[in-house]
Amino acid sequence: MPWIVGERLQNCCHSEPGDKSGEACPARRRREPAFKIAPKICILVALVSFISLASHPLAAETSEALLAAGRVDQAMQTLEQQISAAPTAEAYNLLCRAHFELDNWDAGIPFCEKAVSLAPDNGLYHLWLGRIYGEKADRVSFLTAAGMAKKVRSEFEHAVEFSPDNWEARTDLAEFYLEAPGIVGGSKDKARAQAELIAPLNPGVAHWVKARIAERNKDNAAAEQEYRAAITASQGGARAWLNLAGFYRRTGRFDEMEQALRTMESRPLDHPAAFVDGASMLFRTGRDSALAIRLLRRYLTPPNPVEEAPAFKAHYLLGELLEKQGERPAAAEEYRTALAMAHSFRRAQEGLQRVAR
Repeated sequence: MPWIVGERLQNCCHSEPGDKSGEACPARRRREPAFKIAPKICILVALVSFISLASHPLAAETSEALLAAGRVDQAMQTLEQQISAAPTAEAYNLLCRAHFELDNWDAGIPFCEKAVSLAPDNGLYHLWLGRIYGEKADRVSFLTAAGMAKKVRSEFEHAVEFSPDNWEARTDLAEFYLEAPGIVGGSKDKARAQAELIAPLNPGVAHWVKARIAERNKDNAAAEQEYRAAITASQGGARAWLNLAGFYRRTGRFDEMEQALRTMESRPLDHPAAFVDGASMLFRTGRDSALAIRLLRRYLTPPNPVEEAPAFKAHYLLGELLEKQGERPAAAEEYRTALAMAHSFRRAQEGLQRVAR
């Protein structure tokens, strides 16, 4: 979704060049793949999944913790059982987020809608419904997208109405205002107003919003100044260095992009997903694979993995990097690990099929 802060993990979904500078990747429905995997590979995936389940009993962790760890299959199983026994708004919201992790917008939307219908004054539930509507809107026809974009705006505005101190909700709304055309409610002035309201809640992110506004105004000097102000305001946190690197990528300053990501590696890890997004940026631009691999391996070290950057996608990206370097057995292991967490993740299935030939 284009209105989430920073370089999103979903950027690692595609390996082909010509990305859209931070836009999210499309989703996959939880279904059987259209192609058949070789029987030996199926056996290997099943074995790894069994070991994973045995090592992590479902009852030992909450569904939210499972989502944060990227163990989406286990989270969905737990949530489906819970909804069958005693449905709650929270369970529906978490099941929606599980589908969101799988990039499975169509399947997730009804669960987010159900959560909002059960708890209409919960800002978090409106925020997630707006996010999943946004992903869907980004991948439908122009006429359909216009109608869905209005739904996105409405949900983000409700999220801010019910949770006015949630800087993430205000940031999503600000980015919507900035990216959406005026006909569906987009407005740079509204985005700027949100930046002012975000400032007391998260000064670094407020500078990020102002930087994005400057970029839209084609004022790269002002944008860079705001990105650097975000670094200062966040006391040099990883998120702000990642966003500066993204700016350098979009402006074709690739050496400076690499240097910003090297600096990020040693900065306070205020935003663990930044390491995954940084690795994705390097992979997609064909730069410094060794740094990308280091970032991913550090991210995958507990307790770093977070819901925003599902661990199974991080393992998949690491597999792609290793495959590119010719390390096929190591790449296969990463693909298997991803599938043990999310058995229907098609790109990992395809990667495993490639390296097992």
